[in-house]
Amino acid sequence: MWNLEVILIMLLVGSFAGFVAGLLGIGGGMVVVPVVLWVLQMQGLGAIDHAQHLAVGTSFAIMVFTTFSSVMAQHRKGGVDWAVVRRMAPGMIAGVMVGSVLAKYISNAALQIFFVVFVLLVAFKTLADAKPKPSRSLPGAAGLTAVGSLFGIASSWVGIGGGSLSVPFMLYCNVPVRTAVGTSAGLAWPIAVAGAVGYLYSGWNVAGLPEGTWGFWYLPAVAVLSVATMLFAPLGVKAAHKLPPEKLKLAFGILLLVIAARMLWGLLH
Repeated sequence: MWNLEVILIMLLVGSFAGFVAGLLGIGGGMVVVPVVLWVLQMQGLGAIDHAQHLAVGTSFAIMVFTTFSSVMAQHRKGGVDWAVVRRMAPGMIAGVMVGSVLAKYISNAALQIFFVVFVLLVAFKTLADAKPKPSRSLPGAAGLTAVGSLFGIASSWVGIGGGSLSVPFMLYCNVPVRTAVGTSAGLAWPIAVAGAVGYLYSGWNVAGLPEGTWGFWYLPAVAVLSVATMLFAPLGVKAAHKLPPEKLKLAFGILLLVIAARMLWGLLH
């Protein structure tokens, strides 16, 4: 049931998601997906066949606004390597479109398990802080396109902007952490657009979806959460350019662990 309490909680969480998106170069989907699931449960819709698909599709629709706000703020601070964005974005967009169309054939439980395992793996990898070889660098155009395609498919099933993959990947290739975060923000917007369109198409003729949906978008959640995320993403960008790089990486890893634990708790209970 929609009431003032639910809307206020959504605004608070959306503000946090926007801040984190700007701070860590992610789309905010790892925060938004569980929140949308919670909203659906509050509406008595948590048990419908496509609840997870609605949560992921809605997350992408919200990220269209969040990531645009974030990347514009990063661009103003010179934090985006646009050459990397141009090479990775086409593969990512293709991967997201393919993955989002295939997603409706994957069960709710499978998507949720994939989400938890994926987030835990990235979190442990980030917190381990393994030092890459000094000689390691980003691959060429073909390699970046191939990597982007894989990241796009994974992103489409989890409902994220890709930063949770592209940031660790760029750190592994000796890209400075602030540049990795800024460039991931640049990649997140085309992923969000592709994912939103893909889930809109994928859910367009699906029967049994609740009132207020458009494909796999839950429009009331899009309206409330996108406003909050857009306003707070630039504040996260500002904080990212002030924090020491080590603290930025630590914050990224801890956030992933918390979100994975929350989703795992929901699956087990």
